[in-house]
Amino acid sequence: METVTLVVDGANVVGSVPDGWWRDRRGAAERLRDRLVPLAALGLPPLYPGPLDVVLVVEGQARGVDSVEGVRVDSAPASGDDRIVELVTESPGPCVVATADRELRRRVGALGAECVGPRAVRG
Repeated sequence: METVTLVVDGANVVGSVPDGWWRDRRGAAERLRDRLVPLAALGLPPLYPGPLDVVLVVEGQARGVDSVEGVRVDSAPASGDDRIVELVTESPGPCVVATADRELRRRVGALGAECVGPRAVRG
């Protein structure tokens, strides 16, 4: 069975809860990254059991967040959405994208990716 790649739209998922993330975008991205670590092993049951290849895409002021074991952080050079589409295109296997962005969901869906909402990965 192929490993599923979970691509997380960092800006969209962080922005889904008004918890003051706008005061420290980098810190908010780091907190999200850390909450994603268990998903690498556990997956998103029952639809996507682990292990998962987890990629957190960050942009803007959140660029430069370090990867950790279990979560690769990809700093988008420009648009985070465009980078997510590139990652889905480049993926050797199935992809799941975590975002609530309708246009991004449409774009990656056209490439065969499944989508889940931010709540699925926020923990």
